[in-house]
Amino acid sequence: MAMESVKQEAATLLAEVIELSKIKKGDLLVVGCSSSEVLGKRIGTGSSVEAAEAIYAGFAPLLEEHGIALAAQCCEHLNRALVVERSTMEKYGLTQVNVIPQPKAGGSFATTAYKMFKDPVVVESVEQKAVAGIDIGGVMIGMHVMPVVVPLKITQRRIGEAVITAARRRPKYVGGIRAVYDETLE
Repeated sequence: MAMESVKQEAATLLAEVIELSKIKKGDLLVVGCSSSEVLGKRIGTGSSVEAAEAIYAGFAPLLEEHGIALAAQCCEHLNRALVVERSTMEKYGLTQVNVIPQPKAGGSFATTAYKMFKDPVVVESVEQKAVAGIDIGGVMIGMHVMPVVVPLKITQRRIGEAVITAARRRPKYVGGIRAVYDETLE
């Protein structure tokens, strides 16, 4: 599989998610990624640092341009902990844990984020502070997005062979039949 194609698919996907989710500067985006699924293998059976690096390379310029913080979800072997920048941990008051992700214990995408971040730390949870999320290959990121989680109707449905789902948060509705809601937050 051509990694340049994976990089371009990732960039196209993230651009669409940024537009549809209404995520803005300073917000947190969670990404979970099975590089095995990207290569057409069953999740957890063919971890690929090259695929993870291509996806990260597609995401990084847009994240920087828009000032969006990335939380890279680790796999279930690390209890879906997340790699974030130390500044993100401090901003959100998150709890650091002691682990360094590896391709087969954390996943290749989390390992890549840990390698590429300026001051990486791993946190146990982002405590549902993410405003949007991208799930590459069925790794289950919804637990990290603020309630209420709303699926995004994206056109970019795959990176490589991995199926993509994406979501954003919507503030909870409160009130009753007389309540009026802000349509810009829908």
